[in-house]
Order: sequence, then C-alpha cells, then structure tokens
Amino acid sequence: MPASAFEYALLRLVPRVERGEQINIGVVLLCRQQRFLGMRTQLDEGRIAALWPDLDLEPVREQLAAFELVCAGGRAAGPIGELPIYERFRWLTATRSTIIQPSAVHCGLCEQAPATLEHIFAEMVLVPGEVMAPHSRNETQKEIGN
Repeated sequence: MPASAFEYALLRLVPRVERGEQINIGVVLLCRQQRFLGMRTQLDEGRIAALWPDLDLEPVREQLAAFELVCAGGRAAGPIGELPIYERFRWLTATRSTIIQPSAVHCGLCEQAPATLEHIFAEMVLVPGEVMAPHSRNETQKEIGN
C-alpha cells in the first residue's frame, strides 16, 4: 500500500490553564485517503492525581465520551456526527478553552492509519513501558462520504 497523508492532534488535560500544566490523554488521527478517523484516550488517574489531587474526573470522562461519539459519527453524536470524517476531525481539533484541549495539528505519511494511531498513542500518551488497557481504546473508521 502506498503511503497516505495523515493528520493528528494530541488531546491534553489542562485543568488550570493559568498554570500551563497539562497531560497528554489522547490522540485523534485522520487519514482521508484511507477513509479513517480514529481516536484513542487514556486517563492515567495516578499521574493526574499527582498534579491535581482535587480534580473531579467525571466531567472529563463525560467530555471524552462526547468526543468519542463525534469521532464515531452517526445520529447519537447529533448534527456534528452527521458530518464527513474530515469535518468531524476539524471539530475535534478546533482550538478551545476547556479542560480538554487539542494540540496543534501535525501531519505525516503512513501506510496503515490504525497502526499509526497506535504508534503515536504509545509514544505521546502512554508512560514508557506502560501497556494500554483494552477498555481505553476507541477507534472508528468511517467513509469520507459519510
């Protein structure tokens, strides 16, 4: 398979914007040529508690669940879920001032978008040597025309 262009952004937990502290908690990746939009997240509660011991994670989980619905697409995500994958990617990676903020969008070339998502997630979100739990995985593939 020839290399395809992809774009990705990290999802960062930023509970106190004024302090500039953040933890990478996920990755959103789009590969239009392969008709792929995927998202992987993991909340490392130990790391989060070390920086922000009083942070209520329930609203964070709720916001991530909403992001996952948008990534998956369909009516459950509301009007945004009906948009094509590249428009949903733009919505997921739009600059925002909430507790979950995306990084700048980065690009590259890949042969298999799902494997690239896994690689970026392992490199940028997981602590070195950490193995991802199966329940923390969210990956969706949708056709561009969808």
